[in-house]
Amino acid sequence: MPDAISIIVPVFDEEENVQPLADEVATAFADAKHDWELVFVDDCSRDKTWEKVNEAAKKDERVRGFRLEKNSGQSAAVWTGIQGTKLPLIGTLDGDRQNDPADLPSLLKELGDDCDFACGWRHNRKDTFVRKISSGVARWFRCRALKSDFKDTGCAVRVFKRECVNSMFGFNGLHRFMPIIVQGAGFKCREVPCNHRPRVAGVSKYGVWNRVWRGIYDLIAISWYQKRRVNPVPFEDSKR
Repeated sequence: MPDAISIIVPVFDEEENVQPLADEVATAFADAKHDWELVFVDDCSRDKTWEKVNEAAKKDERVRGFRLEKNSGQSAAVWTGIQGTKLPLIGTLDGDRQNDPADLPSLLKELGDDCDFACGWRHNRKDTFVRKISSGVARWFRCRALKSDFKDTGCAVRVFKRECVNSMFGFNGLHRFMPIIVQGAGFKCREVPCNHRPRVAGVSKYGVWNRVWRGIYDLIAISWYQKRRVNPVPFEDSKR
């Protein structure tokens, strides 16, 4: 049996999406040759999201969840899921169901000796014009500041080997820069086109403009880190 995967989904006020997403993940992996678990991380929701997570867990033993004691943001939720799981492979999805769980098995097939981290890019985005333009501008700045051109670092559809976690660190913004950080550590990354769907329940928890200044701040920080980071290098041990 191939390596098992933990699928991490951060959720905040997504009570209407929890069970449908759990059902979609089960359907997506019905014919896949991978054991899996679905881990919802509730970012201290104000609605019945946590109740729905518990109900989904009762219906399917492969579903479980964590609940943060205070609202801490998407990156904190993703990092909590990564730290709280142990399976050799990790996958991520957004909790709004705009990501298609059916893409995960396809990304899993990309992993191998020549790929440690497979990330999706939304080739036909179902977002507003303003959001699409803002993503294009962000890509332009990332490419020039970080010398790393990923088409869509905002796409949450990802699968990767747990070894990649060794190159990561928890900070508010991790979920947007994860592929860049992993690639900068020497891991092999690959982008794969994936499906993107309109939101059918709930509302977006963030807008375009409230991310602009944070994105610039994070870009400066990651640029500094990438230039100063020290990656493992071969060495000789005198005791061996």
